[in-house]
Amino acid sequence: MTLNQLEGPVAPEKRKLKVVGAGLAAVIAMAGCAPTGYNAADYGNAAEPASNDVAATPGAEAGDPSAEATAPAEPGGGEANTAEISDELATTELNARKVARMGTTVQDENGFVLYRFDKDGDSPSKSNCNDECAKIWPAALTNDGEPTLDGVDESLVGTVTRADGTKQLTLKGWPLYRYIGDKKAGQWKGQNVSGTWFVIQPNGTKNLTCLPAVSKPVAPPADAEGEAGGDADAGGDISY
Repeated sequence: MTLNQLEGPVAPEKRKLKVVGAGLAAVIAMAGCAPTGYNAADYGNAAEPASNDVAATPGAEAGDPSAEATAPAEPGGGEANTAEISDELATTELNARKVARMGTTVQDENGFVLYRFDKDGDSPSKSNCNDECAKIWPAALTNDGEPTLDGVDESLVGTVTRADGTKQLTLKGWPLYRYIGDKKAGQWKGQNVSGTWFVIQPNGTKNLTCLPAVSKPVAPPADAEGEAGGDADAGGDISY
């Protein structure tokens, strides 16, 4: 009997062990990618590190700090058509902060992570999240367009006038938003919601360090008639 004949029956078992080992490694990677307090229902029942060949979507991707900055733009309406907001609604700070498992984010004055939307425009800047969408993804609004900055380049910060006349902060041309699914500072449950919402980095690119499976947005807040809202999945045909 030859050596190859002796090893023959063992080889499939070795392959099986390799497959099992790879599966365990994937589980460990998913756990390392998921945020603290990970709930599978919030992240499409799976999470995995972003690869280098993530499907292309508008704008620069993570790890591209050298990408040319888009000049902040104020669309045609200009200052005359902007609507004033109360001080309570204004975003007064943009701060570069690191959070566990995700890495670098941009946060507001209360520590809430900010996002960008692939269906928006960055050159020129344009917000396409209005009405029901804006109830789930509140815009980072401003009156003067001059938030206090920490770790964010002033040359990348601008504003865009929304459909309702209010002014929204932009970063490298991309309008900035919060997510109502984030209930406390440092959470980033909006990552990859609908496959179009992503944590934004200080250079305006998407942070793809952790890319959970595509998930649905939470439902809009309850309206005056008391309809259900809040934490439940929005479901239906909602794609924002």
